Amino acid sequence: MREMLQMEKFCKSAGFTQEMIDVLLAKRKPIVCSGKLYSTQYRQSFQIKDAVCKIEDDLTEEHKLVLTINRQPIVQWFKEQWEKLQQNLRNSVQREQKNRGFKL
Repeated sequence: MREMLQMEKFCKSAGFTQEMIDVLLAKRKPIVCSGKLYSTQYRQSFQIKDAVCKIEDDLTEEHKLVLTINRQPIVQWFKEQWEKLQQNLRNSVQREQKNRGFKL
């Protein structure tokens, strides 16, 4: 029961509506969602489109639950999204620096 309350709190902080949380936790059915999910770890919102979200039993720890996005744990999904964002920022800075030059 305590694990379900923690998962509910986590889902609320990520940006899921109460109706979505009810389907995920009470009915344990997957939902398809689009919008933005917020990561408290990275303090950043990430865009999500037509992703299948589901709460499953954690395979590594007994009596634990994990929220998955497209069958991938949300922590890993957030990490990948963060790395993509960082890579895009690095690429745009490099392009900007490459375009700078001396004008005569």
